[in-house]
This record gives sequence, structure tokens and C-alpha cells, in this order.
Amino acid sequence: MHFFSQNFQYDHPWSHVVIAMWHKYPNSKCTHVVSIDTIDRSVDPVTGIIRTERVLGCKQKAPIWIVKLFGGSEDAFVREISFVDPATQNVTITSVNLSLSQFATCYEQIRYTPLPSNKTMFSQTAEVQARMALWRSAADGLEKWLVQRFEQNAHLGKLGFTDVLRNLWEERHRAHSS
Repeated sequence: MHFFSQNFQYDHPWSHVVIAMWHKYPNSKCTHVVSIDTIDRSVDPVTGIIRTERVLGCKQKAPIWIVKLFGGSEDAFVREISFVDPATQNVTITSVNLSLSQFATCYEQIRYTPLPSNKTMFSQTAEVQARMALWRSAADGLEKWLVQRFEQNAHLGKLGFTDVLRNLWEERHRAHSS
């Protein structure tokens, strides 16, 4: 099993970040995300928590050895479930790969929480595990490649989301200030 984690602050209030998260894709930095389908959205009448389930379609270039060993294609799908709690101002997003999950799983968790001075903390963790106990060296290689790919995509995701925030809020703020 291999892990990835990162934390950083967005210089935007929590409410802006939550609105922007629904506009994250498509963006010019994350061209690997090609489709987003909302499967379900509901609001708990007692707590006000918004639950959304989506499937993200991605195009991933896999190394030749992975394609030869496991088959498959560059099309990949990820199931994402988010909970937005307006009362506590917390967002939790979990995702797991649907494609090739019989060989490896990548379980991701993201949290957005408000910070003082109108900032928002972003916390992301991922746990990658190959499911090939007999071929430990192949499993280890697959896990390492998946974590590297995840880290690259996380970096692109941060850049893309920063662009989305800038486009939604900073440019709008400048226009209203002029």
C-alpha cells in the first residue's frame, strides 16, 4: 500500500471555494477529466447536508507494461461522493476508482474547512493498493506508478482549481472595485 497527502490554504473564503468546486471541471490544467455525470443529489431536511454522487470520466495514459499485464484502455471512471455541511462549514469528498478496481484501488479523501481571515484549508489524502498478493513486485510497481500519477494529477488539480477560483472571484471582485 502506498499513500499520498497534501495540505494547503486557498486565499478565498469557504463559501467561494465550495461554489467553485462545482465548476472545477473542465479546466485547462486537468484535461484528463473528460466528463462529469451527477448520479444523485439530495439535501437532508434535518441537517441541511447536501450529498452529491458523481461519476468522473478520465483519459489516462498507462505505461505499456501495465496495459500488457492488466489489459484495459485509457478510459477510466471514478465514483465521487461529497457532503457539504453549511452549518459546520465542512466539505468532505471521497472518491474511488471504478475502472480496473479488481487490480488496484485508489481511495481519495478531500476536506475543505474554513480558516480565519477568509481562507480555506484544503486537505487531501489518497491510499493506493494493488490487489495482487502473488505478484508483490508487480503490485509494488503498479502502486508506485499509480501514486506518481495521482500526485501529478493532484498538482494539476490544484493549478486548475486556483484558475477556477481566480476566474470566478478575483476577476469579479476587480470588476466591482473599479
